[in-house]
Order: sequence, then structure tokens, then C-alpha cells
Amino acid sequence: MDAFSYLSVLLSIILGLAITQILQGFRDLMRARTRLRMYWPAVWWAGLLLVICVQEWWAMFSWRAYAAWTFQGFAVMLAQTIATYLAAALVLPELRDEETIDLRAYYYANHRWFFAMLGLAVAISIVKDAALNGALPRPLNLGAQLVFIGMATLVGVSRNERVHQVIALVAGLLFAAYIAVLFARLQ
Repeated sequence: MDAFSYLSVLLSIILGLAITQILQGFRDLMRARTRLRMYWPAVWWAGLLLVICVQEWWAMFSWRAYAAWTFQGFAVMLAQTIATYLAAALVLPELRDEETIDLRAYYYANHRWFFAMLGLAVAISIVKDAALNGALPRPLNLGAQLVFIGMATLVGVSRNERVHQVIALVAGLLFAAYIAVLFARLQ
């Protein structure tokens, strides 16, 4: 077994747990549908984060030829997946007994930590390239990552509902373009 195959197992497990968190959140929303106060940005971000998890796993494959693994380099990759998992743990509430689920209240009670973890995951991705490749990501990739960090920071500090709604839609469109331009093919 090569080093990447060995190391990617732990990263894949953590991303799998993140995906499980999101899917269980959707399951809980379906189960509580009669006592659910819907808030579409919360559901939107959960769906987008699901795509982000898959894209992160997809992009991980590009490291398969990297041969100079160190514990520090692996720790940076691990930190990115952990930040993604923590965002996934916050994106949707857990179902508790027969209580009403108010997605809007939950979203704003957790938005600062959620967007901090999301922005941190992207920032760590930049550090990962610098640490493992000795250079920043390609300009288009770096530009997109900086825009995503900026959006996460903006919605992390804002409580303005309109800002949250607009940034959610813009982030979804930009992330779809990001995948189409940079990650459409497995590299």
C-alpha cells in the first residue's frame, strides 16, 4: 500500500462522518416535518456543505502522486477535514423528542461557529498547498478560495437576514462554477 492510500483512509473516514452528519440532519428534518419551522438558508447551506464534502474528497485524489509525506503535511490535510466535519456538525440541528425545530433560530444561534469552521477549512486548504507544494494554489483556485473566505467572514459576522440569503445563493453559484472550472475531471 502506498502512503497516499494509507493516509487517505483517515481523511475519508472524517469526510464520511461529515456527510453522515448532514444526511442525518436532513433525515431529522423529514422526521420532524410536522413541527418544523423551515428556514431555507439553513437547508441550502446544508446541501452546499454536502457538495463541499464530496468536492474535498474528490480533490484529495490529486495528492496521490505526492511522495514527500511528513506528519506536519498530513496534519494540515487532517485539520482541513476536521474543520469541514465541525461545520457539518453545526449546519443542522439534532432531533430531540417532540420539540419544535425552528431552523431560523438554530441557524442564527450557530452561524458564527458554522461560518468560522467553513472559512477555516478553506484557509487551511490554502496553507495545505503552501506546506505540501511550497507554493500557493494556482491563481484561479486561490482567488476563488479568498472569495469564499471573504463570504464566510461576512455572513459569520452579520446578522442581517438579507445578507445571509444573498450570500447563500451567490456561494452556491460560485461553488458550482468553481467545481465546473477547476474540478470537473478527476486529476
